[in-house]
Amino acid sequence: MAGSVSAISSVWFKNLWCRTLWLATLNEVNCPRCDASTRTLETRRAPEGDAVRRRRECPSCGHRFTTYERAVPESLVVVKRDGHRQPFNREKLLGALVRASHKRDVDPRKLQTIAERIEQHVHDSGGELTAARIGELCLEGLEKIDRGAYLQFAGTLRVAPPELS
Repeated sequence: MAGSVSAISSVWFKNLWCRTLWLATLNEVNCPRCDASTRTLETRRAPEGDAVRRRRECPSCGHRFTTYERAVPESLVVVKRDGHRQPFNREKLLGALVRASHKRDVDPRKLQTIAERIEQHVHDSGGELTAARIGELCLEGLEKIDRGAYLQFAGTLRVAPPELS
């Protein structure tokens, strides 16, 4: 008997969790017990501040439950030279910066800062940026912290900066 109760409660929890995840796409939230439309009793910010917490009640069966609505993070995209798009990968960018500063006396925190600044720039430009522009931003950041790393990174680009041509 205990196993069946646990199985039922885990199915109920999974159902509620899925409903909470997809809440942004739903026009109404249905009761996890009887599948009838529910009404909102109370809305407030979740303690972590990253979600909206809503207390709901089903008018049919009287069941009360809580949902959490969270914003889906915007996906960041890099537009390659040939036009195809791929997801922005901060770790890949950071790896390129680390390779450019190999055997140089460069503080890794400064490379992190460059990567963060570029990620913010992609976000600010509507979530999409060309690979060439990302390369330019990398060069701008590296030029400020180490000329050798700047030259190393510039050597990997197809179009060299004007001062190197």
